[in-house]
Amino acid sequence: MAGKNEQINSVIGEGSIFAGKFYVHGSLQVDGKFEGEIRTEDHLVIGETGKVKTDIVANRVTVGGTLVGNIEAIEEVKLLETGRILGNIKTPSLLVESGVVTQGQITITGGQKKDVKKIIADSYSSGPALPDLRSKTGDGKDDVPIKKK
Repeated sequence: MAGKNEQINSVIGEGSIFAGKFYVHGSLQVDGKFEGEIRTEDHLVIGETGKVKTDIVANRVTVGGTLVGNIEAIEEVKLLETGRILGNIKTPSLLVESGVVTQGQITITGGQKKDVKKIIADSYSSGPALPDLRSKTGDGKDDVPIKKK
């Protein structure tokens, strides 16, 4: 799950159950069951056998198991083909493999700090304006009434 050059600092092993608060300086991999609060400055990996119920705040998140909760990642989120997520995701970058099952709202910021809705609305508004299709000239002076059936 973790990259070849990446070191996992802490592991909740398969068959283990942990409930509570877990604050990690470094990376954490969950292959067992976790319920509570997780905070990490680096990478959180939910392995294929991992079952996690929490809201996640991390630099990067990889989900190969089951997550019930929201994700807020500073850099990226990877959803592996075995991933199952019930919750919202907010991240600058999202990779989704075929086979993922998820339900929730996804916000991809592209690394922008501005409000995402405003960025999209401004982008749409900056394009050419549509002519008034109800008039012959497009200036609204010769309006043709629309027939109702």
